[in-house]
Amino acid sequence: MNIENKVVVVTGAASGIGRALAQAFKNARADKVYIADLNEEGLTETADLMDGIAIKTDVSKESEIRNLIEEVNKENDIDIFCSNAGIGGEFGLLDTTAQGWQTIWDINVMSHIHAAKYCLPNMLKRESGYFMNTASAAGLLTQIGAAPYSVTKAAAVSFAEWLKITYGSNGIGVTCLCPQAVRTAMTANGPGVAGVDGMIEPEECAAEVLDAIVNERFLAAPHKEVLEYVSRKGNDRDRWISGMQRLQTQFTDFIESADPNKDSH
Repeated sequence: MNIENKVVVVTGAASGIGRALAQAFKNARADKVYIADLNEEGLTETADLMDGIAIKTDVSKESEIRNLIEEVNKENDIDIFCSNAGIGGEFGLLDTTAQGWQTIWDINVMSHIHAAKYCLPNMLKRESGYFMNTASAAGLLTQIGAAPYSVTKAAAVSFAEWLKITYGSNGIGVTCLCPQAVRTAMTANGPGVAGVDGMIEPEECAAEVLDAIVNERFLAAPHKEVLEYVSRKGNDRDRWISGMQRLQTQFTDFIESADPNKDSH
């Protein structure tokens, strides 16, 4: 899809990848860029940087996503909806809570589903529209140490695939963004295991996304190593799991050695 003169919506735009996406669309001559986030201060900063149209939105709530889409559609038909907002959630499994699982599910999965549900009727009527859903390399592989993040990102990838399979022949494009470590608030304390192939800047993610949309490519993988890992996983899953178990052991050893409360005797 050609981006010039298009109407774009970007959620999670107060900082990080979302802010970089909004700026990239503006630089690519999108007609209007609507930006959404729960963080009003960051949202205002983004709007000031790239002359975007800010709409405060809590993507964990279906009603607010519906209101966002209805508000934009009153003025313009949405051409590209970037469902980018996401959270890291709780760590591990044994200490996770039901509320923690629900919160990350609502933001990392249901926000994509609600966006598609309310955007699709108008897009299908026009036989034109594009969805960009931010997932993670964890959705293609897994996330060492964090069950909620791993599970929800896998679900996000699966939904994006379903969307493309189901509506691709009706003029609906879909791109799924699956990076490893990106320099954002989520990685402020370090990239963790995801940084094995280096930390990239949000602008690199945005450039990969725009290239994928222009070329109507499903997978946006700014860390090219991820494609090789996915291939290995598909060719021999047991061998891949064994390798991930070794990485899990290394990660556990690192966490234990870094714990200041651990008895050194």
